[in-house]
Amino acid sequence: MSINSPVFTNVDYDKNGKQFGNLSAPISTNSAGWANYFVPICVIKNGEGPTALISGGNHGDEYEGPVTLMNLAREIEPEMIRGRLILIPMLNKPGVQAGTRLSPIDGSNMNRAFTGKPSDSLTGMIAYYVSQALIPQADLVIDIHSGGRSMHFLPSVNMHNLANKAQMSAMLDTAAAWGAPYRFIYRDVAGSGLLPSFSEALGKVTLGTELGSASQFSVATLKIAGDGLRNALRFAKILVDQPLIPPTSESEIVAAEEVEDYVMAPVSGIYEPFCELGDSIEVGQLLGQIHLIEQPFAAPIQVKASTSGILFVRRAFPLTSQGECVAVIVRSCLL
Repeated sequence: MSINSPVFTNVDYDKNGKQFGNLSAPISTNSAGWANYFVPICVIKNGEGPTALISGGNHGDEYEGPVTLMNLAREIEPEMIRGRLILIPMLNKPGVQAGTRLSPIDGSNMNRAFTGKPSDSLTGMIAYYVSQALIPQADLVIDIHSGGRSMHFLPSVNMHNLANKAQMSAMLDTAAAWGAPYRFIYRDVAGSGLLPSFSEALGKVTLGTELGSASQFSVATLKIAGDGLRNALRFAKILVDQPLIPPTSESEIVAAEEVEDYVMAPVSGIYEPFCELGDSIEVGQLLGQIHLIEQPFAAPIQVKASTSGILFVRRAFPLTSQGECVAVIVRSCLL
């Protein structure tokens, strides 16, 4: 596919076999006026069949995706699939290297950069290439996220609530095959330009995840990421190494579609939580309080719930700025 992009690659998307390569984007630094920035990519192809585009490290402080996709790229051989896998373990490689949500090169949020443009900064150039050259080729698009440095999440496979019922049903079914405890229907409350939103708008079966949290992970969360991803690929009939492994229990569908479900800090300070993930929450319940650093002996500012449900997300890093999310309340949902 020919597009007007300064980003180029040394892999051939139509070639059978396994290829390791890079996306190369032009960049100038204080130490080199002429340079390319490399973003690793793996393409595995075996004949005709559907294509899955899978990315991790969209936010640099979320490591479940990079580790899961690096393992997958090493372990999957062409004869184990039908069709094609395109794997980008570290979409925001500068952020992954720095352990930061945003790219330290240009300060941009990769997951607010889509579709980007050819003349953009590094983040936007990469987003443009992915949106124009890769997502259109895909049947299944998966972008692996976790809570990063700031949030604790109950493990989930995520999506928006779409008007296209056939597309929505396919996404819910693929998410069910993943086998995470929850399928989470979310609302965008922090801007536009998301990779999943762009992919959904093209009619692709699109899944995100929120696995692990606080820039760390466990054996359990990595198992949900790795085993679940393989099962989703088996459900999509791309990975044919063995039959689909039925999940041990059905994942619950939950939704946070009201603005008030996303509880933002009213002031800056140190957030002290009073509730843990999975707790039942009632309207008006005290979720926590914020201690004022500059007025340490003043009464803390209370943070209360405006909706009822269960606590699905809570602030992980205690230091909190005004307007940052400290909790998300979800409810069971029938679609």
